[in-house]
Amino acid sequence: MKELWNIYKKGLISENPIFVLALSLCPALATTSSAGNALTMGIVVMSVITANNTVVSITRKWVNPKVRVPVYITSIATIVTLIQLILQAYFPLAYKSLGIYLALVVVFAIILARAEVFASKNPIIPSFFDGLGMGSGFALAMTLIGVIRELFGNGSIFGVQILGSWYHPALIMILPAGAFILIGYLVAGVKMFNERRERILAERGEA
Repeated sequence: MKELWNIYKKGLISENPIFVLALSLCPALATTSSAGNALTMGIVVMSVITANNTVVSITRKWVNPKVRVPVYITSIATIVTLIQLILQAYFPLAYKSLGIYLALVVVFAIILARAEVFASKNPIIPSFFDGLGMGSGFALAMTLIGVIRELFGNGSIFGVQILGSWYHPALIMILPAGAFILIGYLVAGVKMFNERRERILAERGEA
């Protein structure tokens, strides 16, 4: 269990897809103008990574290495299509708000990267937890960006007004430029946190 926990937790901070690996930044810029959209996209990507990692791990011994990338993309596209149909049927507002970006999940670098780097070389359960961890880290990062942008850009969080009429929204925060600046600061903050954490762990190890 400890090994599975270590696989899971690395995607949260130490190898966070957005703040550390800087993968799939496009949705972080385009779909985080509101916390609701950010959370929905994060959950979608988490579901796709987890499901695709599981499928790739199951089929890894039967897939010819020469055609592995087309197979991975086909698997991702199938999973994304199923999720699109589910959202369209049961969550039409979320489906409409995310629009074309749902289809673009197929080409998100983080999904293909985890299939190639981890799932294609490891058993099913570790691959599942790797996908779940990376997906959770992606969802947390997206939600954090969305909450901050919506708060300063509209004065609300998940559509609930937090700041009163006295607050004048900073419109740049709901524009891609604001997201780019915010992500830069968050990347720097996570980097400082990880460096401090590694230093503390190293000192404990020496002790």
